[in-house]
Amino acid sequence: MADPIEGGCQCGEIRYRVNGQPLATVACHCTECQRQSGSAFGMSMVVPRESFALLSGEPKFFTRPADSGGSVDCAFCGSCGTRIFHRPEKLPDTLNVKPGTLDDTSWLAPVAQVWVKRKQPWVELPEGARCFEGNPG
Repeated sequence: MADPIEGGCQCGEIRYRVNGQPLATVACHCTECQRQSGSAFGMSMVVPRESFALLSGEPKFFTRPADSGGSVDCAFCGSCGTRIFHRPEKLPDTLNVKPGTLDDTSWLAPVAQVWVKRKQPWVELPEGARCFEGNPG
């Protein structure tokens, strides 16, 4: 993994950099992540908020309720709609970057599977995966 880590939206309007290593990368099976990703789960790369910097563009935001309670501010590109990151109310010092927006995704591997009680029945979790029924926090 390169340091710093860079990424952006599909159309290129938004570009960002993360300085330093992520705190964790998780696969989330909550219904909101399923809806957001259009798939069986979503992924989040948790980073310290101060390590994230926008290089270009200005995301748009909306706020949604979280399965764990509280709310989540969701940042996305206003031109192409790509979700860039989430700001969870309950973890104000972190951002959950959507790791599919990274320039290099080859090194990604989730350290945990969260909200597995909501996973699709056909999804098989990796053997030995660290799993949480809900939010581990």
